[in-house]
Amino acid sequence: MKQLKIRIFPDGKVQSETQGVKGKACLNYIGILEQLAGARAVDSDYTGEYYEEENSLEAENYEEGRLGAGD
Repeated sequence: MKQLKIRIFPDGKVQSETQGVKGKACLNYIGILEQLAGARAVDSDYTGEYYEEENSLEAENYEEGRLGAGD
């Protein structure tokens, strides 16, 4: 199951993490999070899932820029 964990701190800092999103597909969520938070990403780290192989449908959608928030 794909999840987005978002934590908002009292000072306005927003921290987020994807879970269940393998490979480079997780990078698509940066823009979605920026839009939701009305902010820009200033730092990022990769989880272990980034280095795992994504399934072929996710990879195809990532390459074509079609992966959206509901995927």
